[in-house]
Amino acid sequence: MSPRDLAGYVFLALVWGLSFLVLVRVVDAFGWVGAVTFRCILAAIFLYLLARALGRRLDFGFPLRHGLMVGATTVAGQLVGLSYATPIIGTAMAAILVATIPLFSMLISRLWGLETFDGRKLAGLALGFAGVILLVGFPAVPFTPLFAIGCLDSMASALCAAFGSVYASRHLRAAGSWEVTMLAFLAGGIMALPLILLVPVPGPLVPMDFLYLLVLGGGMSGLTYVVYFGLVASIGATRTISVEFAVTVVAVLIGALWLGEKLSWPQLAGGGTIMAGCMLVLGLWPARRPA
Repeated sequence: MSPRDLAGYVFLALVWGLSFLVLVRVVDAFGWVGAVTFRCILAAIFLYLLARALGRRLDFGFPLRHGLMVGATTVAGQLVGLSYATPIIGTAMAAILVATIPLFSMLISRLWGLETFDGRKLAGLALGFAGVILLVGFPAVPFTPLFAIGCLDSMASALCAAFGSVYASRHLRAAGSWEVTMLAFLAGGIMALPLILLVPVPGPLVPMDFLYLLVLGGGMSGLTYVVYFGLVASIGATRTISVEFAVTVVAVLIGALWLGEKLSWPQLAGGGTIMAGCMLVLGLWPARRPA
């Protein structure tokens, strides 16, 4: 990994970890549908204006159907799931479930013939899903039907993110990260827009609500996904998606220290088991000796 790729990796970990805190505030103000729709459209507009201001030449010569698929999965599918689930199950719980994305990514890559399984990867998958059982089965809060729905929704968002990342790595490796991000966010926002008729903005808005939306849509979505898709093209989807481990650590610390959220000991063990499983799947642990 080059120094530039490493800097992008660290940037994603910190900003996406902090984004859970901002996301909760935006959902409170705009509703979970409004949070997704306005966030996505704002991210696309922000990136377009920034590209024009920087004099950047944009090339949308790649097949648009690939960008639409990424918008439907990595953007709309993932963000709808996170925006709905996070206020229900908490930022820490949602962040730990986000760490299952590399597991889904590995499975999808295997189904497409892009990855092969060995004993280490199979053990990692088994550990990862065992951790999910610990995490969801022994919550620190009462296990209610709404809590279960929130967990399932969060898992579905992780599956969407994994699918979109592998899809982009397969079909959009040669496309520009700015162009892919703009098209994906615009498509994701338009796809989610009709849902606002069912879940309207809950009430009157204040200036700080729009500031949080601008931070979430412009900085924590638009710029970060440019870096993300650039890393996917540079180091591959599986290695890039391992950033979710660091995102989880940052978000859990924010949930515990800033929001006062609690996790049971079995849940903490489940989170550690998920991360250990993902590290096995990605070949990050145990470290291999050079030949």
